[in-house]
Amino acid sequence: MKQSVRTVVFADLTGSTGLFESAGNMIATRLVTRCTQTIGRHLTLAGGQLVKYLGDGVLVLFDNTLAAVEAASRMQEVLREQVPGLPQGGMLGVKTGVERGPVVEHDGDCYGDAVNVAARLSDRAQPGETLIGEAAFDALPEAQRLACQSLDRITIKGKAEPMRVWRVDWARTAESTLAASFDFNLLLEDRQPIQRIDIQRLDQQTVLYSGEGPLIVGRGEGAGFAVDDPRVSRRHARIEWASGQCTFTDFSSNGSWVRFAGSSTPVMLRRDSCVLYGAGEIGLGAQPEDFTAPTLAFRILGED
Repeated sequence: MKQSVRTVVFADLTGSTGLFESAGNMIATRLVTRCTQTIGRHLTLAGGQLVKYLGDGVLVLFDNTLAAVEAASRMQEVLREQVPGLPQGGMLGVKTGVERGPVVEHDGDCYGDAVNVAARLSDRAQPGETLIGEAAFDALPEAQRLACQSLDRITIKGKAEPMRVWRVDWARTAESTLAASFDFNLLLEDRQPIQRIDIQRLDQQTVLYSGEGPLIVGRGEGAGFAVDDPRVSRRHARIEWASGQCTFTDFSSNGSWVRFAGSSTPVMLRRDSCVLYGAGEIGLGAQPEDFTAPTLAFRILGED
């Protein structure tokens, strides 16, 4: 159990209910999952610590309030750039709440008034909008505070008194929702199925789709999938899609071991690569047989 003062970002997708009605369960699930994973990855790369996914929401902690608010204000743009598209007439947006304060981290979750306020602010925000509480606002540099619009005091569920809230206007566009940018039927063509790799370690998980940029695994701040273990290098490995194949490349000092499902002998990699297929485990800095080894479980999936 650890207590610290952090900036809490709670991001929530909007429009998912209508998406399930218009696109069907399979396609909607695919898109909602991709959107939440994209948001989580974007916030992590901006310096955040991913706490958990909550259905179609994401909870992330930051040490730097400016980095948190800047990343939150760009999420709509990031979705527009990285999500392949939506059914014609469908819309999907993201609304965000940000607050700073003492939080307690325990057993893969976090608790505290700032967490509750960030969630409530997300509830109150409009699609494409970021609302921040007073403590987060006070932690921003003056130039960024001047660019925020005060909403005066609003009533937040669970708070005895109305609280001061600001809307972030730095990177807002005239559009408040994400609309389709190409023919969604492209997703349904059998000749180009969407592939992905699901990666999981303990309660930490992510998805990397074919067509997306590489995922860095490591102990450093720039890692897209962070693993805090002394055997893991700061930039330990890269996972990427190319020509329909998913490749794992080791850059580390201690090496990596890939054990595919059904095989008893792992593939040892040291500054080398191998193609991932099916499912299996990756030991970072130690063999998967070592129960103390930081181990990733992976599964390659092709979606029709």
